[in-house]
Amino acid sequence: MAGPFTFTLLCGLLAATLAGATLNPPAVLSLGREIIKERLTQELKDHNAISILQQLPLLSTIREKPARGIPIIGSVVNSILNHIIWLKVTSANVLQLQVDPSDEGQGLAVKIPLDMVAGLNTPLVKTIVEIHMETEVQAIIQVNTREGGHTHLVLDGCSNIPGSLRISLLHTLSFLVNSLAHTVMSLLVPALPELVKTQLCPVIQAAFEDMHADLLHLVRVPVSLGSDRLEFDLLSPAIKGNVIQLELGAKLLDSHGDVTKWFNKSAISLTVPYLDSTPFSLTVRQDVVNAAVTALLPPEEIVVLLDYVLPELAHRLKSNIKVISEQAANQLGPTQMVKIQTRETPELLLDQGSAKVAQLIVLEVFATNEAHYPFFTLGIEASSEAQFYTKDDRLMLNFNEISSDWIHLMNSSIGLFRPELLKNTTTEILVSVLLPNENSKLRSGIPISMVKAWGFKEASFFLTKNSLVVTPASS
Repeated sequence: MAGPFTFTLLCGLLAATLAGATLNPPAVLSLGREIIKERLTQELKDHNAISILQQLPLLSTIREKPARGIPIIGSVVNSILNHIIWLKVTSANVLQLQVDPSDEGQGLAVKIPLDMVAGLNTPLVKTIVEIHMETEVQAIIQVNTREGGHTHLVLDGCSNIPGSLRISLLHTLSFLVNSLAHTVMSLLVPALPELVKTQLCPVIQAAFEDMHADLLHLVRVPVSLGSDRLEFDLLSPAIKGNVIQLELGAKLLDSHGDVTKWFNKSAISLTVPYLDSTPFSLTVRQDVVNAAVTALLPPEEIVVLLDYVLPELAHRLKSNIKVISEQAANQLGPTQMVKIQTRETPELLLDQGSAKVAQLIVLEVFATNEAHYPFFTLGIEASSEAQFYTKDDRLMLNFNEISSDWIHLMNSSIGLFRPELLKNTTTEILVSVLLPNENSKLRSGIPISMVKAWGFKEASFFLTKNSLVVTPASS
C-alpha cells in the first residue's frame, strides 16, 4: 500500500507538471490590421469626424494668441487679422488609416491622415482665398492593466505627428493678399495641432471605445446549438506584432439559460495560426467544438421496425441469427424491432486537415415490437469521418460512413456467440438508421455571426491539431 510519503510525492509531481504547462484559452479571436482599420474608419464616420473638422474654430483660435504673447507683435498681427471676415474649413477628408506596430513594440500605432481646405474671406479680394492643410494624427492601441490584474485595450497618446503638418496656398493672388494669407498660415502652424488634440482626439477616443464595445458585443452573441447555446466572453487581450488577439472563455447553456459546462484555460493544446493577409480568425479548442457537436447530438434512443423500413437488412439479420440459433430466427416476426441507443455523446477528434468522431452505441434486437426482452444486446464502439464545410456564414458538419471498430456482447437470451458474426449487418443498420438521423440534426449548422457582421459573404475554415479555425472566405 502506498504510504503518506508516496501520496505527497505524487501530488508534488502533479503540481509541478501543471505549473510548467502552458494554459491555453478555449478560443482566440485574432484581428488583423484590415479589420481594425475598417471598423475604426466606420466609427469615425458614425461620430461625424469630418463635421468636427469642418467646425474647427480656426479664426477665434489664431486671434486668441496671435503672436505667442508678445504685445507689440500681437497688436500688429491683430490689425492684420481685422481684415479677415471669416476663416473656416470648407472641405475635409479623413484619408485611409494606417495601422502598424508602435515604435516601442508594445502596441499598435494608428495613423489618421487628414486633408482639409480652409476658406479665408477678406475685403481685399472678391474671391475666397483657399488654404490647403494636411496633417497626420497618431494614437496608440495598447493593453492596460487595471487594479486587480485585469487587462483591457485602451487608446492612448492621441496627438498630431510632429513634422506632418503641411500648409500651402491653393492659388496665388496679389502681393497684399498673399502676405495676409501667409500670416494666417504661420498662425495656423501652432494652432491646428492644438485644435486637433482638443477637438478631434476626443472623437477618435469615442470612436475607438465604441468599436471596442461593438467588438465585445459581437464576441458575446450567443451561438445557437438547437435548444442550447454557446457563449464566449473576453478573458484578456494581447497585441502580437500587428495583430490584436482576444483570449476568450466559453460556456454552454441549456434551453433554460442554465450553464451546463464552463470552459476556462487548460493544458489542452491550441494552435493559433499566423494571420498573414487574412482579416480575422477565430480559433476554437477541440473540447469546445466537441461540446457544440454534443449539444446538437444529445444521447437518444431510436426504435426501428426493421422489416417495414429496411426489409433487405431484416432478412440478412434473420439469416445471421439463424446461424446462432435457428429457434430464435423462427421467432422473428414482421414487427421485429431494433433499438439503437447512443448512451454517451460523440467524441470529436481534430487533426491537421481531418476529423473523426467516436461513438459508444448500444444495439438491441427484439423478436417483435411486443417483446419485453431483447434477443441480445451489443455494445459497439463506432467511428466516422467528420466532414466540416461551410455554407454562407455557417459552419456545417456531416458524418460520413460508420465503422464498427469493436463489438462486445453485453447480454444474450439466445446463447453465447461471437458478435463479429453480426458486424457487417449491424454496421449497415447503423449506416442506414443512425447516420441519417444524426446528420439531419447537424444540418442546421453552427452560425458564425461575425462573418456577415464584418461585411464578408461566406465563412471558411481549416483544421489543426486539436483546433478548428474559422476565417472569412477569400473573395
